[in-house]
Amino acid sequence: METPEFTRILSRLQKQCSKAEYCSADVFRKALKAFEGDREAAARVLSELVQDRYVDDSRYASAFAREKASIQGWGPVKIRFQLRAKGISEEAITAAIAEIEPQKADDKLERLLQTKSRSLEGDPQKRLKLIKFGLSRGYEYDAVEAALAKLSSKR
Repeated sequence: METPEFTRILSRLQKQCSKAEYCSADVFRKALKAFEGDREAAARVLSELVQDRYVDDSRYASAFAREKASIQGWGPVKIRFQLRAKGISEEAITAAIAEIEPQKADDKLERLLQTKSRSLEGDPQKRLKLIKFGLSRGYEYDAVEAALAKLSSKR
C-alpha cells in the first residue's frame, strides 16, 4: 500500500501532466524534488504515470517538435539536439521531426532570414551573419543556402 505522501505527489503530477506534455526526465526530476531525493519513490511515480499514459515521450517529442518548428522557428538540428538533451529516444526524435512539414519549415526559415536581413542592411558581412543566424536556429547549411538564394532572387 502506498503512503499518503506518495498518493498526494502522484495526484499532483497527474494533474500537471494532464494539463501539459512532459517528458519522463522532467517528471522524474519533479518527483525526485517532491520526494526530497528518494529515487525509488520518484521512479515508482514515473512508472505509474507512464503506465497510465500521463507521460509519453513519443507524444512529448511530437508536441515539442511541432511547437518549436512552427512558433519559434527552430530547425530540425536544434530540435533533435534539445530532445536528445531531454533523454528522448532516437526513434521518437526521428518520428517527431518527420512530422514537421518541410514546406512550412522552409517558409518559416525564409521569413526569419528576411526579418533578420532587414536589421543587417548595409552590413558588409550580412550574408555571413544570415548564414550563422540560420545555422544557430537549427537549420542545415543547405536549407539556409537555399533560403538565401530564394530571398536574393526576390529582390
